[in-house]
Amino acid sequence: MHKSPVLKFDFVVVGSGLAGLTFALDAAKKGTVAVITKRAIDVATTSFAQGGIAAVWADDDSFAVHMQDTITAGAGLCREDAVKVLVENGPASIERLIELGAKFTHMKKDPSSPLSLRQEGGHSRRRIVHAADLTGREIERALIEAVKAEKNITLFEDHTAIDLVLKSRIEGSLDENESVVGVFVLSPEFGQVKTFIAPITYLATGGAGKVYLYTSNPDISTGDGIAMAYRAGANIANMEFMQFHPTCLYHPEAKSFLISEAVRGEGGLLRLMDGSTFMEHYHKLGCLAPRDIVARAIDAEMKKRGYDYIYLDVTHLEGFRVREEFPNIYRTLLEYGIDMTKEMIPVVPAAHYICGGIDVDTWGRTSLPGLYAGGENACTGVHGANRLASNSLLEALVFSHRAAQKALEEWKPAEISIKNPWTTGNAVNSDEQIVIAQNWDEIRRLMWSYVAIHRSNKRLERAKRRMELLHEEIREYYHDFIVIADLVELRNIATCASLIIESAMKRRESRGLHSNMDYPDKLPGKPLETTICRKEELERRWRKSAVVF
Repeated sequence: MHKSPVLKFDFVVVGSGLAGLTFALDAAKKGTVAVITKRAIDVATTSFAQGGIAAVWADDDSFAVHMQDTITAGAGLCREDAVKVLVENGPASIERLIELGAKFTHMKKDPSSPLSLRQEGGHSRRRIVHAADLTGREIERALIEAVKAEKNITLFEDHTAIDLVLKSRIEGSLDENESVVGVFVLSPEFGQVKTFIAPITYLATGGAGKVYLYTSNPDISTGDGIAMAYRAGANIANMEFMQFHPTCLYHPEAKSFLISEAVRGEGGLLRLMDGSTFMEHYHKLGCLAPRDIVARAIDAEMKKRGYDYIYLDVTHLEGFRVREEFPNIYRTLLEYGIDMTKEMIPVVPAAHYICGGIDVDTWGRTSLPGLYAGGENACTGVHGANRLASNSLLEALVFSHRAAQKALEEWKPAEISIKNPWTTGNAVNSDEQIVIAQNWDEIRRLMWSYVAIHRSNKRLERAKRRMELLHEEIREYYHDFIVIADLVELRNIATCASLIIESAMKRRESRGLHSNMDYPDKLPGKPLETTICRKEELERRWRKSAVVF
C-alpha cells in the first residue's frame, strides 16, 4: 500500500490549451499555479484548431450581427447573456493575444496592414481572424512562451488527472456543503498518484471526440474534465449536442485530419461521386450552411447512395490562392497523394466538438464551490444546440479570463486536514490490459452506430443497455488493479458516452446537432430548456443505483 505525495498550490489548472493557459497566466498574478497536462504542454486541442477566432473587427460588422449569427446557429438554445459577453469581449481578447506575441495573418505581408478576415459557415460577415490555417498552433506557441517565463507557474507534463479531491472525502467529514479542494493525479512514475491541493481548481481538458469511432479530435480528447466533474457531483449540461464536422479527410492512412470550414468559406464546393452539388437542396446558404445542417446533409446523401465519402472541391479556385490560404492543408494532402488544386478531396463527417459540458455561469463557476471550468469541457450556453464556426477559441479566451478574474476575487486560503489520502489499497498490477482495449473499441463503435448524427429511441435504448454492462466491467477492473493512464481514459469516455446517451434520451425533439428520427421536429410552443444531468439522479435511474459511472 502506497500513500499519495501531497503538493499544495494556490491554483490548480488541468489542461494546457487556450483556456487552461490563459487562466494560469492570470491566476499567477496572485499566487502559485500548477498546470497539469497528460501529454507534453503543446499537445492540446487548441494546437489542432485550423480556422481561426471569430470577432467583430471589420467596419461592416457589429456586435449585434455577430450575436444574431451565433443565436441563429444555436437553434434557439443559446444563453443570450453569455453570447453578449462573448461577442462584446471578443476584440479586446484578441488584442491580448497579440500583446502576448501571437502573429495573425494580415492582408499584406506587412504586419502594419489590416488583419486578414475570413468568412465561414453561418457567419454573415468576414470576421475570422486567423494565422494561415494553423491558428491554434500559433496561439498555443505564444501562450506556452508566456507560461514558461512565469515564475509562479509550475508545469507537470505527462501527468493524468484521475478525480477531483472533495473536501469531505479527504478530511473524512460529513459536510453537506461539498467543495472541491484539488485533484488526484497519476504521475509518470508507474502507479504513483499525487494529491494536488488548492483552494481553486480549474478544469480545461478539452473535448470528448474520442467517445466516437471517427473524430477530428486528437487522442487526448477523452472527456476527462467532464467525467471528473460529473463524478464529483457537478451539473453537466447539453451533452446531446455533439457537433460532427462535415469534412474530415477520408483516407486509409490518415488519422483525424480535418479540412477546415474556411475551405468552404473561400469557395469550396461539396460534390457527389458524379460531380453534382447537393447542398442547395438542403439550405439557402448551400455549402456555407451551419455545420449541423451540412453534416446531416452529407450523412443523408452517403446513406441514400451507399457512399463511403463525398468530395470537397476547390479545383475551380486559383492554385496559388489555395496554397497561400491553406498551406498546411495543401502540404498534408500532398503527403497522402492528393493535390487539392487539381483533385477533389474525399471527406466524411466526424465527431468534432461537444457543445455541452460542465455547466458554468458567465464567470466560469460550476455548481461546486472551488471548481471552475472553461474551454470545450465547459458549457457556458454560448453555443446552444449548435456551435457557430470559430466561436470556440473565442469562448475559451473570453471566459477563461473572466473565470480567473472571479477566482482571484473569491480566492481564500484553504486549511485542509488530509485524513484520507489516496492509497492503492489491495490493487495489483494487471495482466489483462486487453480488457481496456476491447472496451474502448466497443464503446466507440456503439456510439458511432447508435448515438451519432442520426438517432432513434431504439438505438438509444440499445446503447444504454450495453453501456450498463460496460460500466460494471470497468468499475470492477478499476478497483482491482493499479491505475494506469489508459484505464483512466477508458473510465472517462464511458462516463461521457453515458451522459450523451442520457441527455439524448431526455430531449424529445430534433434541434441543432441532436436529430432523433422518432421526434423529427422541434417542440412547438414549449419553453426551451437546458438538459441537465446530475450524478444522484442518474444513478437512481440506471438499474436502481446498480450502475455507477
